[in-house]
Amino acid sequence: MTTLHPVRRVDHTVAVLPGADLLASVLAGTEDDEQPVTHVHHVPVRESSTLPWPGWVGQDLRSRLEERGVDAPWRHQVEAAQLAREGRHVVVATGTASGKSLAYQLPALTRLAEDPRACVLYLAPTKALARDQLASVAALADASVRPAAYDGDTPGEERDWVRRHSRWIVTNPDMLHRGILPAHQKWSSTLRRVAYVVIDECHAYRGVFGSHVGHVLRRLRRICRRYGAEPVFVLASATVADPAAAATRLVGAPVEAITTDGSPRPGATFALWEPPLTERLGEHGAPLRRSAAADAAGLLADLVERGARTLAFVRSRRSAESVAEQARRLLHDRGRDDLVRRVDSYRGGYLPEERRELERSLSSGDLLGVATTNALELGIDIAGLDAVVLAGYPGTLASLWQQAGRAGRAQKESLVVFVARDDPLDHYLAHHPRAVFGRPIEATVTDPGNPYVLGPQLCCAAAELPLTADDLPDFGGPVAEAQLEELVAAGQLRRRPAGWYWAGRGRPDVDIRGSGGEPVSIIEAGTGRLLGTVDGGAAHATVHEGALYVHRGDTFVVDEFDVDDACAVVHADNPEWTTVARDVTDLSVVSVEQTRRLGTVTAYTGVVDVTNQVVAYQRRRLGSGEVLAEFPLDLPARQLRTRAVWWTLSDRAVERAEVDDVALPGSLHAAEHAAIGILPLLATCDRWDLGGLSTALHPDTGTATIFVYDGHPGGAGFTERGFGVLRRWLQATRATVASCECENGCPSCVQSPKCGNGNDPLDKAGAVRVLDVVLDELAAAGHDEPTPAGRRRHPLRDRAAAPADEPVDDPADEQIDEAVDDLVF
Repeated sequence: MTTLHPVRRVDHTVAVLPGADLLASVLAGTEDDEQPVTHVHHVPVRESSTLPWPGWVGQDLRSRLEERGVDAPWRHQVEAAQLAREGRHVVVATGTASGKSLAYQLPALTRLAEDPRACVLYLAPTKALARDQLASVAALADASVRPAAYDGDTPGEERDWVRRHSRWIVTNPDMLHRGILPAHQKWSSTLRRVAYVVIDECHAYRGVFGSHVGHVLRRLRRICRRYGAEPVFVLASATVADPAAAATRLVGAPVEAITTDGSPRPGATFALWEPPLTERLGEHGAPLRRSAAADAAGLLADLVERGARTLAFVRSRRSAESVAEQARRLLHDRGRDDLVRRVDSYRGGYLPEERRELERSLSSGDLLGVATTNALELGIDIAGLDAVVLAGYPGTLASLWQQAGRAGRAQKESLVVFVARDDPLDHYLAHHPRAVFGRPIEATVTDPGNPYVLGPQLCCAAAELPLTADDLPDFGGPVAEAQLEELVAAGQLRRRPAGWYWAGRGRPDVDIRGSGGEPVSIIEAGTGRLLGTVDGGAAHATVHEGALYVHRGDTFVVDEFDVDDACAVVHADNPEWTTVARDVTDLSVVSVEQTRRLGTVTAYTGVVDVTNQVVAYQRRRLGSGEVLAEFPLDLPARQLRTRAVWWTLSDRAVERAEVDDVALPGSLHAAEHAAIGILPLLATCDRWDLGGLSTALHPDTGTATIFVYDGHPGGAGFTERGFGVLRRWLQATRATVASCECENGCPSCVQSPKCGNGNDPLDKAGAVRVLDVVLDELAAAGHDEPTPAGRRRHPLRDRAAAPADEPVDDPADEQIDEAVDDLVF
């Protein structure tokens, strides 16, 4: 078994080792047969490219920038700033720590200096990023700008002051949607003076959330236009495929892109790391790897002990707590109590004052190591980080490079370690470095025409101002007009000669993050103390009665979960077990949109109804995962109407796969799990955005069927993208399952961490044979395009409804096809 070796005490004032030396130090003493590193990649140094200050930048602003060490702007900063200055919407899409902020600060602060009435709206996807950028602009702006935050953490008594006096308002899409646009009459003096709208880290707006944000921005443009303003949109993004097209879809107006990065970049050592198999056996006797969380905690402790300022990115709130606690325990066991307090966790759900405290400690360097969810992926500007550990693939290459780029800001070679989880995609990436280092960043997937997004957003727009025919092009033209007919028929809008009016009482209640309901408050029994919150969509599986809940290293057990009041009551405890929810899923086909006939196999896309219910939970022993007991739960079922891709196998196909009636359910189930695990390789999502179901005989298809569906209302475009690259998707799936070193299936290939059936039944060998038959049929069919199934049925209509528009081909598919060709056998 590989061990992570402690080192002698070091003087933390001594310079930290460069990345390659840090990695060698961590691995010192590891036996060759226990070597966890599967590949090391060296990210080259990039030299800077600067341009002179634009002539329109005032001397006061230049002086303040020069005082902060900005002697000359980088090329991309000047090019983007110049386009914005000329009144053109622009997106600057360059790497992490490339100074994108200056690209919008230059034109925006210059305009504020020239026009004492002008103002700026700044939108960020996370509060940490918003507060950090607030501090940055406050250091550059003159006293008349009065930059201020207007978000959920802003006290009620301060909100009126911000609205009346601030000329640089830092907010987020949620507050714009719920607090500003519905009250636009109160905000009219601000909205008529908006010169620039800054959308930071715009690549974060994808899927259903991104589609909602796109309509919120269209509503903003419409309201500003009503008050006589035409703000310029300046967007900042990590590098994405075709940023101009992605930004244009988001804003709803043409956006130009600046993509050549002129900032210097220090080199980096980037290691792919797969924990080895252990002698421990998990579910159904499958061998277990040492967990990614354990190795990430060991790396975090090792790097902190070497004085390296380190962020460890993990996939869940619970993992953030666990990794930080394990690292502290390792340091304590090594006699380094002086470092224990310098390790902490950071995640969503903390109270505002806790987040601010952690952000200050991290920025000041008081914290050396932090285990964090992606809450810090887009967060504060942390100078001088030496290393980043990624415990599991974050879902997209854009996120991977964003997280990796948090290190190396001190112009010194940094270390990045990707630690693979027991997961098909992570296993694949750990052994196929070209899938990480030889592939372009994904295209951002959004679908503004999704009726589950468009309908509610049109209601919001009509509640703000009656919709007119002139407004419809911004919202999709004919698609929006058809949706308005639906809303009128449903009684949500009224049609009048002057336009469409909101017919409901109060304001439309629309959750733009699609989180599945209001957040659930976690209350400590006895004291009544609010510990934090959990997203409504995750609450049934995470804070059900009896669940284990972790908060900043402290563990609690849930005594009561009140679904109606969105409240969970907990008590402090420290049991030797954890909990895992069990659920059941039922799926029915609503409509078929596209069909691809492949001999004995047929592939489809369409609309499905998914009914899910958490029915029980297991207590599992910490460390081994051994099931100690299972307890029933009585929670309401939830229904999701979404889009899916599915393929059916005729009796002849099953025969060719040499899978008998006993083995068929496990073979289909294993193939389903592996396919879900691999789809994020091709779509801008991760496996938690997806769901699946497989059955030897589905009532709607009449044969053996595997479904993979988007886990968001109305769909998010992920499975449709998979349908478009079905052969490459299933080739990579088959390669991952067949090449895994386990005998009967493990979490690296066919077991799923989110399986509601406890990963039973699963048949690894049968899954390979099933996938072989599907791939044979795909190969025989060549590259024939999918064919429409006929009338596409609207998810809000009944099954006999008229068709809607066919989906439009995305040019990014061709780019992804070419990239994935390099990844499969």
